[in-house]
Amino acid sequence: MSDKVNGQVYLALYKGKAKNWRSRLVDSVIKLFTKGEYSHCEIAVFHSELVGNYDINEWFRCYTSSPRDGGVRIKCINVNDSNKWDLIKLDNVTEDEIEEFFEKTKSKKYDLLGAIGVVFHNKHSRNRYFCSEWCWEALGRSQGWRFSPNDLAMIFSNKK
Repeated sequence: MSDKVNGQVYLALYKGKAKNWRSRLVDSVIKLFTKGEYSHCEIAVFHSELVGNYDINEWFRCYTSSPRDGGVRIKCINVNDSNKWDLIKLDNVTEDEIEEFFEKTKSKKYDLLGAIGVVFHNKHSRNRYFCSEWCWEALGRSQGWRFSPNDLAMIFSNKK
C-alpha cells in the first residue's frame, strides 16, 4: 500500500529512456540543451480505490502537453517507477484547479518551436504549449515559456 494521499498533486519529471529510437533521440536532445536529467514533465494526481475486500487499485491521472500525443491531454501513467520518474509533491493546488486549466487548453497542440525556444529564451505560440510551459501555467503562474522541465525541478524541489 502506498503512503500517498488520494487527490495529492505532484510534479512528475521524466528521466527514463523511451522504447523507440526517435523518442530516445528527442529526450536526449532536450536533456542536452536544457542541461539536466529531465526531458519531460507532467502534473500527476494520485488516485486509489478499494477493489473487493483486500486489493487497492492505485493510479496517477497525468496532465500535460506531450509531443508523443500531439498536445494537451490527460493520460493514466505509472509515474511510481523511480527508474523513469521523479515526483515532487505540490501543496496548495487541487485537481479541480488543474482540471479547470485543462478544460481551457485541451484543444491546444504541442509547441515544438516553443520547447526549442526555451533554450534561447524565445517567446512561444499562444495557441500551443510544451510540457513545462503547460505545467507551470496550470499551477496559476504566467510566462511558462521561460521554463524547461529541469527549471521546474529546481524551482519546486527548493520550496520546502
